[in-house]
Amino acid sequence: MNSWNMPSMTTELMKLIAQENLETHKEKELEEETRKDLIQPLQVWITSASGRVCYNLIPILTSGEVFGMHTEISLNLLGNKQAEEDLHIIMTEMRDLVAPLLRSISICTQVEDAFRQAHVIIILDENTDGEVYSLEDCIRSRLPPCRLYGYLIEKNAHDSVRVIVGGKTFVNLKTFLLMRYAPNVAHNIIAVALGVEGQARAALARKLRTTPSCIKNVIVWGNISGNNYIDLRKARIYRYESAIWGPPNYSRPVLSLIFDSEWVNRQYVETLKKLTATGKQFGAILAAHSIATTLKYWYHGSPPGEIVSLGVLSEGQFGIPEGIVFSMPVKFENGTWVALTDLKDIEISEPIMTRMTSDLIQEKLVALGDLISFQPYQSAVNLLDLTPQPTSEKPFGQEAINDSEDKSVEEQQIN
Repeated sequence: MNSWNMPSMTTELMKLIAQENLETHKEKELEEETRKDLIQPLQVWITSASGRVCYNLIPILTSGEVFGMHTEISLNLLGNKQAEEDLHIIMTEMRDLVAPLLRSISICTQVEDAFRQAHVIIILDENTDGEVYSLEDCIRSRLPPCRLYGYLIEKNAHDSVRVIVGGKTFVNLKTFLLMRYAPNVAHNIIAVALGVEGQARAALARKLRTTPSCIKNVIVWGNISGNNYIDLRKARIYRYESAIWGPPNYSRPVLSLIFDSEWVNRQYVETLKKLTATGKQFGAILAAHSIATTLKYWYHGSPPGEIVSLGVLSEGQFGIPEGIVFSMPVKFENGTWVALTDLKDIEISEPIMTRMTSDLIQEKLVALGDLISFQPYQSAVNLLDLTPQPTSEKPFGQEAINDSEDKSVEEQQIN
């Protein structure tokens, strides 16, 4: 048939087809919305959400790296009225980003509405109102917000909520107080120690001229934001350029490669102590990455064979007094954490344990009103002087440290 003689599609027919196409499209959209409604998104709440840590954390949470590439999330940003404008700016930016896994984002400035149906709660450093005149006042000022948050977690959050505490001030204390006032979910409240661990690994990497990711199994014991002990006895280094080279999974003890005992026992210790005391270099990017990595491990498990440092409530493991939140070596598996009590040769000497636990116990008592004044622990002996004097010019040489993992804390390094 000649194309000139083919019947043309009438305007009415075109309108009918267009209408049918539109109806089909609407039905598909409705089906998709119904499907999404059946799949409830993960409700994630972030406190003090107007700060830089939250700003750096949100893109990681919505990338799929933390909760999985098929898990949609709803973000709830909690802040006070003064921060409402900043919260709206963050919310607008995230909507403009069009993140595929972000189902919704909202802000909350009415604290009584906080944590409704929360599956994950991220506690960031709180800005305390009013002036603080003493260390004791500073400690006591942590009690009211933690007590309120604990009550709201019990009242509003999901039964299986996971609470993760980050920041650089009184991290252990805040975690303990949340556990006290949210006892039904206390087993699911943890404190992030990976930021301190990251600083320790970075300092080692600079000394060994490698990258921090090549150093594993550095253990942070004790007070995450105070007196802690960086334990290198299990630390390993991978892909290290030296005369000895092996496959990708080949590693060597870190202490066998550091020949400068003065640096290990003094400079390294003092550098990390200064960073912890001042909070310097513990910036928003590091804090956000540490929180996100800990959450990722919690949901998907930590790398097999690796040691992770985590602040949890002590039940007497490793000789730690019960009832305080203490950073210790753990692994994540099957959606929970397990203390690595089967590790060999990681005993902590009494002077170091006393130094770490004294402040934590006092912080708890001062916060609860059971102790009036806080007395920072002062050892009768300088802990740095507990390190034995070297018997050779290279006490940390290969010949002296072939079995470095079996040596005592004092013989390796003291923090």
